[in-house]
Amino acid sequence: MKDWLSAFRLRTLPLALASIGMGSFLAAASGNFDGLTFAFCALTTIFLQVLSNLANDYGDSVHGADSVDRKGPSRAVQTGAISKLAMRNAIIVFAILSLAAGIALIEVAFGWGSKFSWIFLGIGALAILAAITYTAGYRPYGYAGLGDLSVLIFFGFVAVMGSAFLYEAEINLTYILPAISVGFFSVAVLNVNNIRDIDSDQKAGKKSIPVRIGRDAAVKYHWFLLFVGMALSVVYVLVNYSGALQLLFILSAPLFLRNALAVKSKTTSEELDPFLKQMALSTLLFVVLFGLGQVL
Repeated sequence: MKDWLSAFRLRTLPLALASIGMGSFLAAASGNFDGLTFAFCALTTIFLQVLSNLANDYGDSVHGADSVDRKGPSRAVQTGAISKLAMRNAIIVFAILSLAAGIALIEVAFGWGSKFSWIFLGIGALAILAAITYTAGYRPYGYAGLGDLSVLIFFGFVAVMGSAFLYEAEINLTYILPAISVGFFSVAVLNVNNIRDIDSDQKAGKKSIPVRIGRDAAVKYHWFLLFVGMALSVVYVLVNYSGALQLLFILSAPLFLRNALAVKSKTTSEELDPFLKQMALSTLLFVVLFGLGQVL
């Protein structure tokens, strides 16, 4: 059980919950929050994140990114703690759980008679496919450097605007700004991971953004993600301004600055690794403060 809990990588869950939390807070600010919808949305998100983590563990071990050269935390399949067959079976189980939770979410939010049911079922299927094929499969897109784009789409636009739509049943285009903010912060978590693993990824042929552009440029890219992510949320508040409390999320800015400085100054995998969790938790705090500023 300890090995499975390690493979689930529970420290990544705050980031996934932050994404749907942003959409839920935005809907609550417009008076459309529903507790049962949120519960199934969170359950679906957790299953999808665990599915992604298991597929990543399996895929990176099979394709060589998780080898003896890797300096980050060891993975279950890489070390032999969990067999490839057992991990494949777990991936299937969590894919089914994700689909089942998503179907229940659609029923709670819209009912199957709604015109939106099949659209969201398709989005859910794409999310499951994206979670699995990031590093697993014949041609994993993460090895082509497309992971950042996928994270922006699914943690930003799909998770934030999609979850808000579950409550409101309409598209609010101004939500694009906080959606990009959360998407950029989520990409920043991946960027810390990829900077940490840049040497082993390069040897394995995994062409992540840091591998493609080099460490120095990846650090500048990281600063860009954090600065623009924060700036877009400020713009959203200014466009929808009703009181100074809406700027409460700025209190989280020092945490993002600390992360950016660490990515710039920390050069070893051991030094960088804690800042993956720190970035995820900072994003969750940002969302909570942003949300409170909207609903209070």
